[in-house]
Amino acid sequence: MRQLIIIGSGPAGFTAAIYAARANLEPLLIASSVDAGGELMQTTEVENFPGFPEAIQGPDLMAKIQAQAEKFGTEVVLDDVVELDLKSQIKKVTLGSGKVEEALAVIYATGSAYRKLGVEGEDRLSGHGVSWCATCDGFFFREKVVAVVGGGDSAMEEATFLTRFASKVYLIHRSENLRASEIMQERAKSNPKIEFRFNKTVSRIEGDELVSKLILSDTTDGSESELEVNGVFVAIGSDPRVHLVHGQLELTADGTIKVDGRTSRTSLEGVFAAGDVLDPTYRQAVTAAGSGTVAALDAQHYLAALPRELLAEASKQTAAV
Repeated sequence: MRQLIIIGSGPAGFTAAIYAARANLEPLLIASSVDAGGELMQTTEVENFPGFPEAIQGPDLMAKIQAQAEKFGTEVVLDDVVELDLKSQIKKVTLGSGKVEEALAVIYATGSAYRKLGVEGEDRLSGHGVSWCATCDGFFFREKVVAVVGGGDSAMEEATFLTRFASKVYLIHRSENLRASEIMQERAKSNPKIEFRFNKTVSRIEGDELVSKLILSDTTDGSESELEVNGVFVAIGSDPRVHLVHGQLELTADGTIKVDGRTSRTSLEGVFAAGDVLDPTYRQAVTAAGSGTVAALDAQHYLAALPRELLAEASKQTAAV
């Protein structure tokens, strides 16, 4: 049995690990066997994370954060969590290998997954003109032509934000009926840089090393057309990765994990949440890292209040691992 297990290997999980390890909580961090490092592993240059004025590649940033966590004693396991039992005082985490890890506290930081279009060229050109975050990547499209796919508030916000950089923004939606609020629609429609392409879907994204064009399908007659762009931003929503805690942790109307105010405390004692899994709004690496800090401090305070003999047993078993 351990004092603390952290599930998730993005900025939230590894920042929590840094703080927890420095507090001698000897955390075990379980990273995915496939997607270790989170969404930043799919990102090229990161210019908005503090401390890197010359920018840094997303995978390089995650490697540095992981190295920092391991420097202080975090143990990292590349495996997938397949089952959780969080309701008892001793939490049980079952891995894909079949091994069951136990801990007195758990930080759940599995992040969220952007919804994809599922079309040819999307994965191949990810980070090379295909993006899911205008605030992350908009700067790279100064005086370029870009497209935003979606019809909700987030799509309107992305398109409006991108007009700060791009010379032209196409907003592509499958029908003429937008889901966005009236005020967001009017804001986008009144912007001279934004042009709507209604009744269109993206059937293919083309380009050699960078995005060069979109192949659009008309939803009314099935005809195809080409749209030359330098980038495409997919804004059709994201889903927090909460499938492992359904029926155990209370969720919000947005599907994120519900926490107590500005803390990381969930509906179960000894279980804490951090990062995009509780944040339906900001979803930035730096806000996730801050959230991981909160979770580690909350977990530290929780563990400090437990009976000494229980903590001693956890420390003894950790040392024996």
